[in-house]
Amino acid sequence: MPSFNENLKKYAELAIKIGLNLRAGQQLIIFNSSTRGVPIHAAPFVREVARAAYTAGARYVDVIWNDEALLRMRAELAPRDSAKEYSTWHINALKNNLDNGDAMLTIRSNNPGLLSDLDADFIGAMQQTHLEKYSPITSAVTMNKSNWLVIAAASPDWALKLFPNLSRKEAEAKLWEAIFQITRVDQPDPIAAWETHIKNLHARSTYLSGKQYKALKYSAPGTDLTIGLPAGHRWISARELAQNGIEFTANIPTEEVFTIPHREQVNGVVSASMPLAYSGMMIEDFSLTFEKGRVVKVSAKKGESTLKNMVEADEGACLLGEVALVPYSSPISQRGHLFYDPLIDENVASHLALGHAYRSNLIGGNELTDAEFMARGGNVSISHVDFMVGSNKLDIDGIKEDGTTEPVMRKGDWVIEV
Repeated sequence: MPSFNENLKKYAELAIKIGLNLRAGQQLIIFNSSTRGVPIHAAPFVREVARAAYTAGARYVDVIWNDEALLRMRAELAPRDSAKEYSTWHINALKNNLDNGDAMLTIRSNNPGLLSDLDADFIGAMQQTHLEKYSPITSAVTMNKSNWLVIAAASPDWALKLFPNLSRKEAEAKLWEAIFQITRVDQPDPIAAWETHIKNLHARSTYLSGKQYKALKYSAPGTDLTIGLPAGHRWISARELAQNGIEFTANIPTEEVFTIPHREQVNGVVSASMPLAYSGMMIEDFSLTFEKGRVVKVSAKKGESTLKNMVEADEGACLLGEVALVPYSSPISQRGHLFYDPLIDENVASHLALGHAYRSNLIGGNELTDAEFMARGGNVSISHVDFMVGSNKLDIDGIKEDGTTEPVMRKGDWVIEV
């Protein structure tokens, strides 16, 4: 069996070669938006990524760091009228990087319940400020301005959330083992395994793009939802083409094929199938009711105020920006437990996202102004939040232009053959 250090090295190489597909001469900036920087406990992995990047020909690797303890300290002790205080130097660094066509890597290593026992209103105001300041980066990323990647690194606090009966050291080791498994790092040749996986996902997204369904119908206990799809929508999976001409895979792991919903054609109710970790808070047992695209009612057994703040972040935060299909039998789902992080949990089952839509999901989308994009059905927002709706009880039908339907998923799994 490979040692931990060997797997960590292979994981870093996977990030550089498959995820970012980093080109010689590019710079790389490493970051984490939700914690305003990479948590310092991820330093061993960051060093391996930097080593792999320089080996691949990177001219310069820069890292923006932060400490979760400091973020919690602010939420707990800072004056209640200070939520709009914000340093923008890191936003400028990220913007310069993307403007230059360089690569950006987000490493998520978050404690999902970091702020869950603190003042939800103050945390919501802090998050609102962050989203507003970060919006130029959100916009650039959703337009694939450059090659970018989101990937995970284990941390003790996150690991204990998953494996509470183990010691901190044992839990972190077990979480790393899980990450290596779901990202195919534990396979003899992870790069080859990913090339095959990407090919299989591409075949499915190509099939769905060709169908050009008018809408999708979701049916499950607590869910009766119809999602309109705009004309000229594209289903995308794994590998995409950035505006700098580099093909990249934005998420590792990824099991999804996704497209753009029509911002004004979502109606009905949808119940989340998993808890959502958002801005250091947990939202559990929640549902959303839509009318003509907008969320008109929210309900949650835990974190309802956080959910309300989330959908009120701006005008587009209460509208859908992504619809993604993931088989319930995915390898991540088969592990049988939550990861409490949307990067991974969105690959357990089908999901939706509130907020900003990806321009690349609409033919010609990158050439449109915001107004033109919205006129064609796209959504613009300072936020983009994935939440899971898939289960082994979810059925999804494709609605064709003539109003007839055909099955796409039954009991959470594909019924279409490609």
